[in-house]
Amino acid sequence: MSEQATERRIWSVRALVMNIRQEIETAYSDLWVEGEISNCRPAPSGHTYFTLKDGEAQLPVVLFRRQAGLLRFRPEDGLAVLVRGRVSVYESRGQLQMIAETMEPRGAGALQVAFEQLKARLLAEGLFDAGRKRQLPSFPKCVGIVTSLSGAVIRDIVTVVRRRHARLNLLVYPATMQGASSPESVAAGIRWFNANSSRVDAIVIARGGGSIEDLAGFNDEALARTIAASALPVVSAIGHETDFTIADFVADLRAPTPSAAAELITAAQHRIEERVAALGARVQRAGRFHLMHARQRYTRLSAEAVLNRLRDVVSRRDQRLDELRFRLDAAAQRRLRVPAQRLNAVSDRLRRQDISDRIAATNHRLQAATQRLQRAATENVAGRCTRLERASTRLDALSPLAVLSRGYALVYLQGGAGDGTLLRSSTDAAQGQTIRARLAQGTLEAEITQTHRDEANVMETSKS
Repeated sequence: MSEQATERRIWSVRALVMNIRQEIETAYSDLWVEGEISNCRPAPSGHTYFTLKDGEAQLPVVLFRRQAGLLRFRPEDGLAVLVRGRVSVYESRGQLQMIAETMEPRGAGALQVAFEQLKARLLAEGLFDAGRKRQLPSFPKCVGIVTSLSGAVIRDIVTVVRRRHARLNLLVYPATMQGASSPESVAAGIRWFNANSSRVDAIVIARGGGSIEDLAGFNDEALARTIAASALPVVSAIGHETDFTIADFVADLRAPTPSAAAELITAAQHRIEERVAALGARVQRAGRFHLMHARQRYTRLSAEAVLNRLRDVVSRRDQRLDELRFRLDAAAQRRLRVPAQRLNAVSDRLRRQDISDRIAATNHRLQAATQRLQRAATENVAGRCTRLERASTRLDALSPLAVLSRGYALVYLQGGAGDGTLLRSSTDAAQGQTIRARLAQGTLEAEITQTHRDEANVMETSKS
C-alpha cells in the first residue's frame, strides 16, 4: 500500500475566527431581524447589550452608544422589536452576535413607546401628583407666553385676552416649537421667566395642533423636569383637545387649546365682571322699585308734613350727637385724671429728693481721695528710689571689679592640670609656667621666669 502525500492546512484559532467573521460580515452585512428582547443590560459606557429571541432560537445583540442615543424609546425585556444591523463574531468568546444600527418596536410606534415609558417613569417619581400642582393666580397682572411669533397661536391668545381682560399684560418669549431644538428652546423660555419672576405671575406654553412627530418635542424628559422645577405656575396649551403630551401631565394646568388657555388665565376676572354686571342690573331694578314705592308714599303726604318729619329726624340726630359728645368728654377726663395724679406725685418726690447736695459731697470725697492717692504714690516711689541707691552702693563696694580698678589683679594658671587655678602664693607656680592676669580692663598672659619668697610674702616676677 503506497502512501499518498497529503498537504494539511493548520489554522490558528484567531485566524479561523477572523476568517469566519469576515465571511459572515460579508454575507450578512445589512439585514432586519424580528424578535423579543430579553436579558437587556445597559452598560455604564452607554452601550446596550441584550438577547433577541423567538420561540426556538436566540441571538446576542450589541447596540453601541452612538446608535443607542438616537433611539426614541428605551429597550427593555419583553419588548417585541425589529432590529436592523449586521451579523459578526465576537472574537474573544468566538460568539456569533448582531451589531445593531437601528431598532424600532413592533406594534406601537417608537414615539408612542417612548411616550409611555417616560410617562410611567415620571408618574412613579410623583411628577404628575395633584398635590404638587399649584393654583393659577386669580388676578394676574402679567402672563409669560412661550410660543412662536410666526404662528396664529399668539394672535388667538391676544384676541381672547383683549376681549375678556383688556388690562392683562402679555410678555412673549419667542421659542422654537417644533424640531430637535424645540425642547431646549421651550425650557430656556421657562428658565428665563423664572429668573425674572417679578415680571410675570404665570407661564403659558402654547402651540397649535399637529401630528405626534410634530409634538414629540413636548415629550422630552429634560423639558418635563424643567416644567416641574418651575417656581411659577405653568399652563400647558399644546395641540388640540385630543392631543396629550408629557408636558400636559407635568404642568400645573392643561388647556385643550391655546385659546382655552387664554380663557383660563382670565376666568376669575371675567367671572367678576359678569358678577358685577349682574349685581349692577339687580341694583338698578331694586332702585327703580324703591323709587316707585317712595313716590307712591310721598304723593300721599303734604310738603309741610314731610318737612316736619325731616326736622324731627335732624333734631333727634343732633341730640344723639350731643349725648355722645358729653360721654366722650367724660371718658377722656377719667382717662387723663389718673396719669395726671401720678405725674404730680412723681414731681413732688423729685423736688423733695434734690440730688445736687449729694453730687457736691461725692465730688468733695472724690477729690480728697485723689489727693491722698497721689501723695501715697509719691512717697512710695521716693522710698523705693532711696533703697535702690543704697543697694547699688553696697553692690559696688562688694564688687571684685571695684578692687581691680584700684590697681589690683587676679592671677590664674594658664594650661596644664591646674588651668584656671587662682594663685595665692608664689609656691603654687613653677618657673616656665604660663599665667593669666585679670585686670580692671583686659587680661595679660606671661611666662614665669623667676619666683621669690621672703619671710612674710612671696613675690613673683613675670616677664611677658
